[in-house]
This record gives sequence, structure tokens and C-alpha cells, in this order.
Amino acid sequence: MTEPLHPFHRYVALGDSFTEGVGDPDENAPGDIRGWADRVAEVLARGTDDFAYANLAVRGKLIRQIADDQVDAAVALAPDLITISAGGNDVIRPGSDPDEVGALFDEVVTRLSVTGATIVVFTGVDVGFSPVFKAIRGKIAIYNENVRVVAEKHGCLVADQWALDSVQDARMWSADRLHMNPLGHHTVARMVLDTLGVVHDLEPMEPEPLPARSWRQARAEDLSWAKEYFVPWIVRRLKGVSSGDNRLPKRPQPAPVVAPGDQEAAL
Repeated sequence: MTEPLHPFHRYVALGDSFTEGVGDPDENAPGDIRGWADRVAEVLARGTDDFAYANLAVRGKLIRQIADDQVDAAVALAPDLITISAGGNDVIRPGSDPDEVGALFDEVVTRLSVTGATIVVFTGVDVGFSPVFKAIRGKIAIYNENVRVVAEKHGCLVADQWALDSVQDARMWSADRLHMNPLGHHTVARMVLDTLGVVHDLEPMEPEPLPARSWRQARAEDLSWAKEYFVPWIVRRLKGVSSGDNRLPKRPQPAPVVAPGDQEAAL
């Protein structure tokens, strides 16, 4: 009998746009987006006949909304593996307190812990490379320390994006500069699988990164980005509107998952 690659049979992912997969378009995936969590599930599903995966994440959600809308639903699905990334949308908001976010994160993980599942939590990316977000680098660092305290308290695994130097590269990010592109999601999936100790065949730098930009191209893109993404984001904040309003999770119930390459082979 072949030794299983991992002990997991039911994986549930919670969070916001990062976990939903925004920035990684795929017309064959639920919601037309794939993302790192789907990529992790595809690997975990290999060789595990009864493996099932649910993704409750919805873009734009704050940590209190995740606590209210996703936690009980996740517990009811009886997972043996949970990933939870929450608080990022709170931390980037002006005036937010990373210690308050950390206290809410502790509440969320406490409630998830009743499942007995392996829980993976995430630190935020070191944004020192980003002209848009480097001003809140210290705030993210405080949030990360709170995440580490919660992880230690509850015995969680930490997927450490702060230490993931490879994502500190504009080529890993989509045009909106807030969400990772397919290469970024692939890179995070590799990190999560490594954190779980799961052997995998995901190679670095796949798909190919975008070519480096000239200074002139970068400045032109700055102007385009501000008009297309930053100003609408500010307007939504002022109006109290979220990109996730009235949006449902893309995979609300655990179901089998198949990698795109495996789908093509089956045809």
C-alpha cells in the first residue's frame, strides 16, 4: 500500500480576496478565479480519493465580517485542515489598530480550534518594496507579531509571507498592486505546502514572471494605476461600499478538486 503524502481529507479556506484568489483568473474555476488555496487543494487531492475542499473567502471582507460570516460555517463543515488569512483589509485602512485586529484574530482562531483541525495562519507581506504600501510597513509588522502570538497560543502553523522574499517583487503582483497575479499565487501555494510539510512538484517562477519595466514605463503605469484602481478604492471607502457586498463564497461546500492539467488529461 502506498504511503499517503499527507493526513488531510477535508480542507476549508477562510479569508478575503487573497484566499478567494483575486488576481489569478481562470475561466474553468469556480467564480472564474483560481488562487493559491485552489492550487494547494489541487496538490492535496492527488492520491487522496476522499479529499474535499471548500473556500468560504469573499473579497473585501474585514476581520469582524469573516468572524461573523465564515467561522461557524467552517466549523460546521468538520475540516481537518483550515487556512485562515484575516485582518489585511483592516490593517491597510487609515486609523486602524493592529492590536485590535490581533485580538479579533485570536477570537477567530479560538473558535476554529474546536474542530481539532490543523490550522495555518498567515503573516502579512513585507511591503517595504511597494511605493503604495511601504508607509504602513510598521503597522503590518505589529499585526504579524500578534499573529505569531495567536499561532503559538493555539498551536497553529505559520505561513510566513513576511519572510517570503520572492513576493517582494512587483512582477508577483497584478495591475491593481493589491492582489497577487498567477505567479504570486503559485509562489504562496508553494510556501503553504512547504509549511504543511507536503511534498509537491510546484516549481519556482511558474508561470513565467512579467519582464522588468523601464523607469518611463513604471511612471506611466503609476498614473494609469491611480486613475483605474486607487481613486475608485478611495471612493468605495468614503461610501462604505465593499467589492464583496452581496457576493457569495465560490466554494461554499466541500467538493472534489482537480488540477487543470489533470482535467485536460482526462479529456
